[in-house]
Amino acid sequence: MADHRPELLWIESQLPAMRGELLQLAQINSGSFNAAGVDAVAARLDTLFAPLGAASERIALEPFRSTADDGTVKERSLGSALRLRQRPDAPLQIFFCGHMDTVYAIDSPFQQVRELDADRLNGPGVADLKGGLLVMWLALSALERSAHRERIGWEVLFNPDEEIGSRGSAQLLAEAAGRNHLGLIYEPAYADGNLASARKGSGNFDLVIKGRAAHAGRNPEDGRNAIAAASELISALNALNGRREGLTLNPGYVRGGGALNIVPDLCVFKFNVRTSQPADEGWLHDQLDLLLARVNARDGYAVELRGGFTRPPKLFDEKHQRLAAMIGDCGRALDLDLQFKPTGGCCDGNNLAAHGLANVDNLGVVGSEIHSEREWMRVSSLAERGKLSALLLLRLASGELSWP
Repeated sequence: MADHRPELLWIESQLPAMRGELLQLAQINSGSFNAAGVDAVAARLDTLFAPLGAASERIALEPFRSTADDGTVKERSLGSALRLRQRPDAPLQIFFCGHMDTVYAIDSPFQQVRELDADRLNGPGVADLKGGLLVMWLALSALERSAHRERIGWEVLFNPDEEIGSRGSAQLLAEAAGRNHLGLIYEPAYADGNLASARKGSGNFDLVIKGRAAHAGRNPEDGRNAIAAASELISALNALNGRREGLTLNPGYVRGGGALNIVPDLCVFKFNVRTSQPADEGWLHDQLDLLLARVNARDGYAVELRGGFTRPPKLFDEKHQRLAAMIGDCGRALDLDLQFKPTGGCCDGNNLAAHGLANVDNLGVVGSEIHSEREWMRVSSLAERGKLSALLLLRLASGELSWP
């Protein structure tokens, strides 16, 4: 600790400036589909990180494709990813990741930051994840102040689409997993300050159910009611809950029909699946095949399945346990008693683990009630969590800790 005290004290001195920077970042609306807002966040981050001397590049992503209410595929533009690289030939390569997008759309009523008390801010993205972006900056800035910095090379990816599944940036994550030795991701810590261990996997699916229109009074028998067929599918899919331990399915979106005197010929249904084990994906697909085959066998009906699994479950295996132990040891040196707990949520840490890169994925600020207008973060955790990551980096750079 004595060897690293100057860097850790420097982090503490940056807290007022980081609070101000967070206010500025959170005031920029960067909902996932506000490409201009996401790009504005990227520009601010590029400027903030520029003094660290890393090579910087913007990377355009493919448009986000989703099923519209009329059953067609709709494309929506995304902001660009921002990637930074420093010392790619150093013996230890570490990947850092944080997303720039939030769940709050450009027309959301939740746009302003306010002070809840002397140490808590409420605002869009203050915890998820803009506070974490600044924790990352503090840690890397502390590393760059160290005499041992040449031993660590680092790569940063700021992606624009994590809140909608990272489908566009998935390839960037896979590439980074292949050229780095460990990963640090800056999702918010839990409200009690603890960190995530195992995470569930996730998949998003769309069903487009087509029937046949007819007059609801004159000849309803000639129609094929798409909403009725969808309701049967929804009930059957919901009944899969509890059939396999750790797998849950959430029907989340239904649109169909129109005039009440017409038998509806189209219904769009969307649902999310959470998995605990890799084998859960195959089981769920088998169940879907059976259910969809029954509907498609009926005269006048057709069901199309779109989407799929985007994040496999993240298992808390030996490599992850070892990295967690190193983080825990750094925490104890800073008087933080950190516990690692499983969660049903998922993030880019799932993607990295699926490609073999051990990572800790909620090293950001302490906060809670994310994805709601009550989202808050603890301001003092900017420095607290900055020191936690920095101490890990400084110990790895100095040789006190080794990886792998």
